Amino acid sequence: MTNEILEQLQAEFPHAVRLGELMQNHTSFRLGGPALALAIPNSIDELKGILAFCQEQQLPLFVMGNGSNLLVRDGGIRAVVVKISGAMSTVVLTEQGMEAEAGISLSALAHTAVEAGLGGLEFAAGIPGSLGGGVIMNAGAYGGEMKDVVAHVIALDYRGQEHRFDNEQLHFGYRKCALQGQDLIVAQVGLRLREQDPAISRALIIDYNERRRSKQPLHLPSAGSVFKRPPGQFAGQLIEQAGLKGKRIGGAEVSSLHAGFIVNVGRATAKDVEDLIRHVQQVVADKFGVHLETELRIVGEEA
Repeated sequence: MTNEILEQLQAEFPHAVRLGELMQNHTSFRLGGPALALAIPNSIDELKGILAFCQEQQLPLFVMGNGSNLLVRDGGIRAVVVKISGAMSTVVLTEQGMEAEAGISLSALAHTAVEAGLGGLEFAAGIPGSLGGGVIMNAGAYGGEMKDVVAHVIALDYRGQEHRFDNEQLHFGYRKCALQGQDLIVAQVGLRLREQDPAISRALIIDYNERRRSKQPLHLPSAGSVFKRPPGQFAGQLIEQAGLKGKRIGGAEVSSLHAGFIVNVGRATAKDVEDLIRHVQQVVADKFGVHLETELRIVGEEA
């Protein structure tokens, strides 16, 4: 019966829905087994329609951004995966700054702000995530975080109903906000930005990106920083001091450039990555008495 319902979903939203899509095509790790179906809505209205269909048919849902902070296990995801990505990326200038759909990449959003003579988003220009995912994780770099620029969020529940949250209602913290773990999907974000000379913004972005390129393994598939920063310490530093730089399990490796990254050096499986994460956590706990908490989301079923 589920197959018939999924085929009906695809028939109703033919340009948005793919059945049995491999998640390795939609994560920056280039890993992950199949989803029951993948839905990439082109607008907020289409997103509402897909959500209403799944709710009516009682189909399980999993929501993702552009997959830059996600490890999908090799057995895939037994759900309809809704991907909020570049297809939903409309940006409108406002008195406060900008109103943007959640699928736009943080990089594209930062450059759009620069061209409009608006400052405050330069820190986000090199973060490989979507706006929606960036809000959920309170993404940050080089002293800036999403909490500094988000004025409000329009989120949809799984019935497609809209809910508005102002900044103070989001309770931003280190790599988290109040929407995390809720059955809510960030659809649109209001941003509070300041007027700024584009030349100043461009210079900041160039500086941040050069620093990022010199210290991070951007040439290999990864999901960015795997672990949250322990209080008063740095995860990468602890991993390096534990002698784990270059440690490899299968095709997964602790980056020799930045020990806070695990990279796919070729033919890795999600199990390789997960096994390496557990090994790193165990060694660091044994040596320093520190538990490294993952910043990476790990989802799906084992093969």
